[in-house]
Amino acid sequence: MYDQEKIKPYGKQGDKGQLVEEMFDNIAPTYDALNHRLSWDIDKGWRRKAIGLLAPFHPQSILDIATGTGDFAILAAQMLHPEKLVGADISEGMMSIGKEKVRKLGLDNVVSFKKEDCMAMSFADNTFDAVTAAFGIRNFQDLDKGLKEMCRVLKKGGHLCIAELTTPVSFPMKQLFHIYSHTFLPIYGKLISKDSSAYSYLTATIEAFPQGERMMEILKKAGFSKVSFKRLTFGICTLYFAEK
Repeated sequence: MYDQEKIKPYGKQGDKGQLVEEMFDNIAPTYDALNHRLSWDIDKGWRRKAIGLLAPFHPQSILDIATGTGDFAILAAQMLHPEKLVGADISEGMMSIGKEKVRKLGLDNVVSFKKEDCMAMSFADNTFDAVTAAFGIRNFQDLDKGLKEMCRVLKKGGHLCIAELTTPVSFPMKQLFHIYSHTFLPIYGKLISKDSSAYSYLTATIEAFPQGERMMEILKKAGFSKVSFKRLTFGICTLYFAEK
């Protein structure tokens, strides 16, 4: 078990998947605005860089895991022009916002949403040309199991692209990020979302999540090859790219 798997929303005992679903349903109405404010909109650039890694391969079927309100899925549809893109998540509250955004943008014929448990997805083996995940896999109940599922539904030769929040490793950003994530982020998150502990939980999972070379080894163990990573914005975000 990895450290972040032990951390559960609200400090409750019980199934982590159900607790994560409850938390994201609670913060769904304010999630988008708060994310952009807390990152000073830098998160939009991170998504673009991640999707840009897939562009040379022209994937026509894409699965976006932990899609949330669909920001990554929508941008991928706009940049990559796939035939179909499925956003999967356990939170109906988050996806309902994503569905409305997709409808307003006229992307209904490309982007769809499906409630899925990422530990045991309903998709057949070798279904998608690409699998993506932005800022969600650190919430997995079982990281190894979730990554193996992502590998299972990916076609041979297909690509995995993950963007995840991480802790900077160098002075002074490491120290500054620690101060920011432990003071401003949970206080501001509580004020806007009205959820007293959600953003403290998110900070804890960022710090506990395996990153860099360690994450590369975990991805290889899950069945991926040609694994690489790149740190962005002093290491606040890390992109992982791999092939099946």
